[in-house]
Amino acid sequence: MDETPGTVAIDPVCGMKVNPAAPRGGSFDHGGTTYYFCSPGCRTKFAAEPEKWLKQGPRGMHEAVAQPLPLTLRKPGAVSAQPAAPASAKATAGKPSTPPTVWVCPMDPEIRQDHPGDCPICGMALEPDVPAAGASEDDPELRNMTRRLWIASVLSLPLLVMTMGGMAAASTIDEWIPMSARPWIELALATPVCLWAGWPFFVRAARSIRTLNLNMFTLIGLGVSVAYGASLVGVLAPGAFPDTFRDAMGHVPLYFEAAAVIVTLVLLGQVLELRARSRTGAAIRMLLDLVPATARRLRDDAGEDDVPLSAVHPGDRLRVRPGEKVPVDGLVLEGASQIDESMVTGEPIPVHKQRGDRVVGATVNGTGGFVMRAEKVGADTLLARIVAMVAEAQRSRAPIQRLADRVAGYFVPAVVGAAIVAFAVWSLVGPEPRLAHALVAAVAVLIIACPCALGLATPMSIMVASGKAAAHGVLFRNAEAIELLGSVDTLVIDKTGTLTQGKPELTTVSWRDPFDEREVLRLAASLEQGSEHPLAPAIVRGAESRDLAIVSPAKFQSFTGLGVTGRVGAHDVAVGNLALMAKAGASDPDLEDRAEKLRLEGQTVVFVAVDGQAAGLLGVGDPIKVSAAEAVRALRADGVRIVMLTGDSKTTAQAVARKLGIDDVRADVLPDQKAAVVLALQREGRVVAMAGDGINDAPALAAARVGIAMGTGTDVAMAAAGVTLVKGDLRGIARARRLSRLTMANIRQNLFFAFIYNAVGVPIAAGVLYPVFGVLLSPMIAAAAMSFSSVSVITNALRLRRAKI
Repeated sequence: MDETPGTVAIDPVCGMKVNPAAPRGGSFDHGGTTYYFCSPGCRTKFAAEPEKWLKQGPRGMHEAVAQPLPLTLRKPGAVSAQPAAPASAKATAGKPSTPPTVWVCPMDPEIRQDHPGDCPICGMALEPDVPAAGASEDDPELRNMTRRLWIASVLSLPLLVMTMGGMAAASTIDEWIPMSARPWIELALATPVCLWAGWPFFVRAARSIRTLNLNMFTLIGLGVSVAYGASLVGVLAPGAFPDTFRDAMGHVPLYFEAAAVIVTLVLLGQVLELRARSRTGAAIRMLLDLVPATARRLRDDAGEDDVPLSAVHPGDRLRVRPGEKVPVDGLVLEGASQIDESMVTGEPIPVHKQRGDRVVGATVNGTGGFVMRAEKVGADTLLARIVAMVAEAQRSRAPIQRLADRVAGYFVPAVVGAAIVAFAVWSLVGPEPRLAHALVAAVAVLIIACPCALGLATPMSIMVASGKAAAHGVLFRNAEAIELLGSVDTLVIDKTGTLTQGKPELTTVSWRDPFDEREVLRLAASLEQGSEHPLAPAIVRGAESRDLAIVSPAKFQSFTGLGVTGRVGAHDVAVGNLALMAKAGASDPDLEDRAEKLRLEGQTVVFVAVDGQAAGLLGVGDPIKVSAAEAVRALRADGVRIVMLTGDSKTTAQAVARKLGIDDVRADVLPDQKAAVVLALQREGRVVAMAGDGINDAPALAAARVGIAMGTGTDVAMAAAGVTLVKGDLRGIARARRLSRLTMANIRQNLFFAFIYNAVGVPIAAGVLYPVFGVLLSPMIAAAAMSFSSVSVITNALRLRRAKI
């Protein structure tokens, strides 16, 4: 693959033609051969697995083909969609297709399939794992249930009026409709409601019994089928019933209106629930709606084209005009502007961006225009990763859910048993007609004891909390992190990149006559251009920010552990530590005293000598984040113990700790010792959270009860953490703790609602009030109470959207 300038090379990953003289994605040497790439993304893929790409050849990895998701069995009767193997065919050039929607259950997130439907475990309607951008009401299940609700309502209303009309004092219904015809009219009105509008409930009930996953639809199916079936037999074969089932007039009681109204009320509850559930994904849809449809791409001939966002690749140059949205993540190449990042970070103040700064896709440009280079597109953008993490958190299960799961496992069989007991008691000792009263009591017990509210209590709160946190720049990886963060009493914080910016800056320039500040810095920066020392870029950036004329040095030499020397213009310059100054004969006690004071402030000092004379010194520091002090104060006021953990020297660490008011400092800690510190604190009985941003923090983040990663840090740290602060703002921890506590309180309220409904409703439905008050709960009232219990739980969860954190 070695090419002479001017010839054409082929990208081994995507197959595109590349000019070896100026490869946009760079080059990579493997096996003695140099390969050239069209974009940094292709180079990264090849560098990770070169043998794979050389063996299979270019496959157009800029493109993807959506494949059907094969279904696999996860539980008895439960299907789950797994990603298909990569397709061998190439997609249409420049048009990556959207991955197929995966439908999941909010109560049983392990249920996944590639099409809408209902959960084979709990019977609830499935919903997309990631809500689609655009109209939230485009829900096939909601449309289906709404249509059934309207038809059921139209048929149930006259049925209810006809059967209840005889109870009204001035009713003339009995005069209009002969008693002999009424049973057949009731049958005609109730049959479409029960057998068509309520058919999905019967299907779910039958499957729940077949797979032994008993759920709310088991109870609904049994209750409606018993009421409708007994009434049907009463019309077609009234002689089949004994006298104990007949009223004082010798008639067989019919419950068509009860069966039809139960179906209608359950449908109403389903519609209200589906609408409310759609609102829990509002935060994700809001983020998805931010993505612009097109980007303005610059051509090599200086022209510009508006292209679909799917056609943008890493390395493309894009123009962002005033007022437009930033199309993808990238780096500013030309121009400057103020960017509104509030929809991603939660911070309302626009951020100034100029050449060399990174910008985030879907944020809003201000009045300035700029040219950027695309670096991350599609699923690699920050917005896409935020959406993925929020969706993952919403589908996870909090530890507190285990209580509801255990109760639900025994709940339905217990309710069926209670219904049987109620039927038996009423049949034996109830008033006449005994069997009729027994049937009413049994059906009411089955209908009112719906476990849906119990199952929704935790997932709905978690879904709302995850979305709200994302809107404030805090990403929860799972529900466990939401539950645990509020109980944390100790926060271990890494210094560099977490409390500080993690990017050294030139903070001090000190000089001696006959030199001045600008000359000392200009000479040092000119020499440091060739240095590999970590502080060298900070010195060069400091000179550039002051518009100093930096020149290329001559006779450059680097001395490990000492510094660098060289000739800048007409001067011999040395930049380094005291040992190098002594070697150059440029020691100066006054500068050494100044250096010690700077070290106590947390700065790292390098000395500058010019032509064998001490010329000055430079102080480089890692600035403390603007939000760090406020965050530390808020957390300490909340009773959290703060521990600073760093590999830096004790002097530097304590200088930062003094400014922030942190008393517990652990310095000179090696990367493999950080996790040991966290574990030691946990052995003391503390609930520990760890905040960090680097690869070396990953073991400690994983060891802590809650790991908190900076979104400005490494992907490894974010993968090991349960919480990510999008912009690395530590104030997000205090917000997340408040949200955690509010969420747990909300979940407990939901569980209380769910339990109290059943604790009160089941005995009343069974008839415990009848001996004293003569009250027997109608199955229709039981159906209304059942639907209200689910809706009330969801409505309570939605209150979290308005909570102030």
